[in-house]
Amino acid sequence: MGFLTLEGRVAMVTGAAQGIGFHTARMMCRNGMKTALVDMNGEKLEKMAAGLNASGGAEAFPLVCDVSDHASIGRAVEAAAERFGGLDVLVNGAGILSAAKIPEIQLEEWEKILKVNLTGSFFMIQKALPYLTKSKHPRIINIASVAGRMGGVGNSMSYAASKGGMIAITRGCARHLGPLGITVNAVCPGPTRTPIMDAYTAEQMKILEGQNVLGRIGESDDVAAGICYLASEEAGYVTGIALDINGGFWMG
Repeated sequence: MGFLTLEGRVAMVTGAAQGIGFHTARMMCRNGMKTALVDMNGEKLEKMAAGLNASGGAEAFPLVCDVSDHASIGRAVEAAAERFGGLDVLVNGAGILSAAKIPEIQLEEWEKILKVNLTGSFFMIQKALPYLTKSKHPRIINIASVAGRMGGVGNSMSYAASKGGMIAITRGCARHLGPLGITVNAVCPGPTRTPIMDAYTAEQMKILEGQNVLGRIGESDDVAAGICYLASEEAGYVTGIALDINGGFWMG
């Protein structure tokens, strides 16, 4: 038996086809959590779920969902709960990134990033509530970013605004849902080696490494470990926090 109690519980992870979302889902499955992998990339999702199921651990269930589509969110939450008989943990990991400078940001980009990163996450929470209220140890974990604290570094203002909003939603939901026994927390990764960072140039990556106290870019498993702690039964007295998992990047 491990230090954290995850086994036998049900999780739903958005943005699970790659990056932090996938590594979180993999860590949860390996530790006995039945996990719905949610993403809009159906082909990649099927491949990831098949690999997890072949390697043992708890079941990984692929679910195609576009978090910018309100109806799609409702269908996905219902399908996950029906498959596993309920829902204990929601991880909002779906997100898109832009590095556009302030004069270059177009309205279409602004609206798209907020719709995926922020609006989609809020309505995932809303649709999951009827199931989470029936769980003995309900958890919501939002993947925010150090950009939401700092106003971004190499990120666009649209991305920074969406992640700052994610922290605000986390704290607001923690207040409102605490009486129901639901904990709501966020994690704030710094620069992390995921496909989403393909938008950065080699020069930008070098600058980011130099600003990190530990002198390296984070790995997805670094963040996944923190998420798994917040998802565990042992984290029942932790709510409303924005947990920095960024190698000291937030300290400057």
